[in-house]
Amino acid sequence: MELYNQQPWQRYVSLFLVLSATLDTGSAVTHYSVPEEMKVGSVVANLAGDLGLDVKTLNKRKMRLDIIANKKYLDVNKETGELFIVEKIDREYICNTKSSTSCYLKMEVIIENPLRIFNIELEILDINDNAPQFRRDAIHLDISESTPFGERFSLSNAVDPDVGTNSVKTYYLSESDHFNIEVQTGRDGSKFADLILKKALDREEQAVHNLILTAVDGGVPTRSGTASIIVRVLDTNDNAPQFDEETYTMNVIENSPIGSIVVKLNAIDLDEGSNSDIVYSYSLYTPEKSQNTFSLNPNTGEITVKEMINFEDFKIYDMEVIATDKGASPLSGQCKLTILVTDMNDNHPEISIKSFQSPIKENVAVDTVIAVVSIGDKDSGKNGEVDLNIQRNLPFALRESSDNYYELVVSEPLDREKVPEYDITFTVTDRGSPPLSDNETMTLELLDVNDNVPQFPQSFYTIPVTENNAPGALLSSLTAFDPDLHENQYLVYFIIEKEIVNTSMSMLFSINPENGNLYALKTFDYEIEKEFLFHIESRDSGVPPLSSNVTVHIVIVDQNDNTPVIVSPWRAQGSVVEEKIPRSTDKGSLVSKVIAIDTDSVQNSRITYQFLQVTDATLFSLDQYNGEIRTMRMFSYRDPRHQRLVVIAKDNGEPALSATVTIKLSTVETAVKAYSDMTEVPLEYDIFSDLNLYLVIGLGSVSFLLLITILVTCVLKCQKPKPSKAAPPCRNSVISERNSTIADSTLVSNDAYWYSLFLAETRKGKLVVRQPVPKGSRYIVSSIPRSTGLTETSDSAASTLQYSK
Repeated sequence: MELYNQQPWQRYVSLFLVLSATLDTGSAVTHYSVPEEMKVGSVVANLAGDLGLDVKTLNKRKMRLDIIANKKYLDVNKETGELFIVEKIDREYICNTKSSTSCYLKMEVIIENPLRIFNIELEILDINDNAPQFRRDAIHLDISESTPFGERFSLSNAVDPDVGTNSVKTYYLSESDHFNIEVQTGRDGSKFADLILKKALDREEQAVHNLILTAVDGGVPTRSGTASIIVRVLDTNDNAPQFDEETYTMNVIENSPIGSIVVKLNAIDLDEGSNSDIVYSYSLYTPEKSQNTFSLNPNTGEITVKEMINFEDFKIYDMEVIATDKGASPLSGQCKLTILVTDMNDNHPEISIKSFQSPIKENVAVDTVIAVVSIGDKDSGKNGEVDLNIQRNLPFALRESSDNYYELVVSEPLDREKVPEYDITFTVTDRGSPPLSDNETMTLELLDVNDNVPQFPQSFYTIPVTENNAPGALLSSLTAFDPDLHENQYLVYFIIEKEIVNTSMSMLFSINPENGNLYALKTFDYEIEKEFLFHIESRDSGVPPLSSNVTVHIVIVDQNDNTPVIVSPWRAQGSVVEEKIPRSTDKGSLVSKVIAIDTDSVQNSRITYQFLQVTDATLFSLDQYNGEIRTMRMFSYRDPRHQRLVVIAKDNGEPALSATVTIKLSTVETAVKAYSDMTEVPLEYDIFSDLNLYLVIGLGSVSFLLLITILVTCVLKCQKPKPSKAAPPCRNSVISERNSTIADSTLVSNDAYWYSLFLAETRKGKLVVRQPVPKGSRYIVSSIPRSTGLTETSDSAASTLQYSK
């Protein structure tokens, strides 16, 4: 500390430090002492050096000085670390009570990064800057001439706001033959003088005595004050009032109602008349505080509460009451009264949050200090003992760091996604009866960290896509959720590349990286591609980024986009199928079979057949499921020789697609004889007479019908055609992609009777004949074994088989 020698009073400046281990919350107290009235700007101490702080960091660490419960008399120079005076300090103004000779200014020095609090006590030393003063400039005393010598009279004491040796030390009385003084010391150390009669008075000799009372303090240099004592000598009134007791001790509870009675004093005067009438009053040296707090009824002697009593201000009230009679020469008696104030729990405990950190990151470590709290209570005893608590079920705890100082620390891991902020209420409660409490609430906000992985609502998505979709069509929105905030919540979506037959997923699909909308980049064809399986990744923008992925299954849904294709009976593009049928055909005989294929699937590939046009609706029937055209009765000679059948093959799609075939049937009269199941014998034609012709026809018809019945029965029992898909006819090939069975065909001989149904299938690349083949029949095949005896001929449309045996 820098000392100044320019002013004489500055030689009284002293400084001492109590050094101890320094704690962050300031459990060590640094003590300084300075005399009052120091010049503004005077340096008290090098605070930074005394506290062991680096002067260069004071500004950065935001050093500040907080004077508790007073205005700012001092400040800290952040450039030099010196504690200096910014306003004149008047000890008598700051410490206006005489209950203690010590006067302190309590301060806190607070620095941050890290937070530290130092407790400073500045003791203000008294200087002799006030002279003693009497309450009254003139003290009037009426003394009876019959007053015996040795009688004492109370005099008004002098008041000196200074303390210690600077306060009133003694009194001096001007020279007198009748009076002397005796200096007394009060309970609080104050000095007062009693006027003592040392010689009997004679009013006729001297009616008035004028004395000078001088009060002198103990300062250097000394100061003094004077008051005039005017003594008037009265005639005899020889009995003075007397109290029941010389000393009274009473208890009163603080905050007692104004007007409530504390005590009723009683004094008795043995005189009669006006000399026995008593008036009660306070003595001159009863403290003004007592007189202002308690009211004395001059007639009854009742002492009542005059103003609110506060235990924290005054605990003991001393007073002296005088009982004076109304005689011509009034006499008085006095008693001393001590009133003890009983404390009530009338002060709420106080909370002060010294530092508070908000917001904090949600991953803050357990045991981190986030606030420092101080508590206090002005009451005493149990009423002044306080407890600090916070709400239960919070991830925080209170830890006592020093007397009445607590630290709020993190006791459990925090998670912003569960609780984004906390309202922490500090409740302080004293131990009085009934207890009083106070509370203060602070809001602690948590900052987000990237600790959550993006999550899709599902781990597997199946997305149906109808074929023939438009390129760029929205397929679905795959949105993930991230409970984090800001950049930790901003998600970007990617397709994880996966090649399928040299085609990457990014060539087929695209995803909006911002919202997860999935789009198709091309038109899909169910007949070529039926499904895709790939993964989509969602990644947040945190540091480091977190990600998750989801499996996407694209299923192509079939659309009715393929028209049925009629593959049997075969015909050239746009041509009409011409068939011949014997007129002797029995009822129920197979005339022809229409076979259509559809490359769609399920309902879209299920085909039904109907007559669109028929010459005679009573002659033919059509099976709507297998396309077989059969006779409903035998031909008669009245039936036309040419029949026109238009068959429509319609799929079951929505809307339905169809194809038609026109079959022209011509009836012929032929004779057929069969030798075996696997061969055909050419028919011989002759010109008969009409009678012979009728006989031949009759016999042939009977034989034919019998043979047809046997063959058809065998065929129906042995042959169960399997429907299959066939490709459109082309030259030398009618086999589908899957090598399905060659569809059945109806074969008609050009110049023979209707014989039977020709059935064939491919087995290991060979054609197997299962029924007799009429001469001149045609059938579309892919390969012809030589062992069958069939040779391949060509026409403009497709390959045909010509029976050549």
